Amino acid sequence: MYHVVLCFLTAFLVTFVAIPSIINIAKVKRLMDEPGERRAHKNSIPTLGGIAIFAGVVFSIIMWTPFEVFGNMQYILCSFIIIFLIGAKDDIIPLTPYKKMLGQILAAGILVFLANVKLTSLHGIFGVYQIPYYLSAIISMFTLLVIINAFNLIDGINGLSAGIGTLICISLGAWFYVTDQIVLCIIAFALVGSLVAFLKYNVTPAKIFMGDTGSLLVGLICGILTIRFIELHLDIPVLNNKVVAAPALGVGILFIPLYDTLRVFIVRLLSGRSPFSPDRQHIHHMMLDVGCSHTQATLILIFINSLTIFLVVRLQFLGNMKLFILLLIFGISITGLLKWIIRRRQLIAN
Repeated sequence: MYHVVLCFLTAFLVTFVAIPSIINIAKVKRLMDEPGERRAHKNSIPTLGGIAIFAGVVFSIIMWTPFEVFGNMQYILCSFIIIFLIGAKDDIIPLTPYKKMLGQILAAGILVFLANVKLTSLHGIFGVYQIPYYLSAIISMFTLLVIINAFNLIDGINGLSAGIGTLICISLGAWFYVTDQIVLCIIAFALVGSLVAFLKYNVTPAKIFMGDTGSLLVGLICGILTIRFIELHLDIPVLNNKVVAAPALGVGILFIPLYDTLRVFIVRLLSGRSPFSPDRQHIHHMMLDVGCSHTQATLILIFINSLTIFLVVRLQFLGNMKLFILLLIFGISITGLLKWIIRRRQLIAN
């Protein structure tokens, strides 16, 4: 237990102390996110908060992971560094989506083929259990890429990506703790510590953004934790801690990032645009359009994600497919309600 607490505190302190210096450097070097049509902020804000998050996470993991259980951590840290370099480059000099994707594929490949972070079973979804090695690798890499980019896409208002990331890591980290998965627990709470410190500077009025450096790293870590959470249920010996529908619970834990990404990609494709083309279709933009402040929108979305976790845990006996359908219906209902409120406001305004 003390390793986890020390890891959390170390990550918190490193990030908390580093951010003021990063803010000053970003202002001097004019490394700022400027206001624009798609931006939800009205002032120039530094964008390099992810550097402090990365420093806190990596420093605390290296310092407090017991050497005898270090395992495949070297490969995980290599993937962190790749994602960090991609994000930092994009925050300073924007990269094309395809170059960013190549770097993400490299990081995902290291995790799947060297760190063994992969899905080997579909847990009975579509009647499929064990899957072949190469299909397992493809599905695992695709899953990691989706989760990484999901967090990049929801990082549009103050506190949202960090708040959702904190919720997810606390949920998964707690389960890893009770199942004695010390390495995964340390990774989870290292990120929690860094994100809690970052939120001090990111809540409205934001003094710094995490940028792609932070959002890609948060997505990568949440992807690793979720895949290992699902995979460990294949041979977990302790029945009291075993989830009946692990894949559905994994999706429920990541509900806001995954549902928003799926919905936005479908809307863009149906409009004849690239799924990576920027717009204001995200659920957090809809929350702002109904009149919520950044803080209100963030808290409501975190509450919704917390509610999905509670519901999926309570209803896990329904099985994966029924829970997937319920989550989809829940998401459609939320966006349908938001669209109805937006139309009502527009009619009243006219």
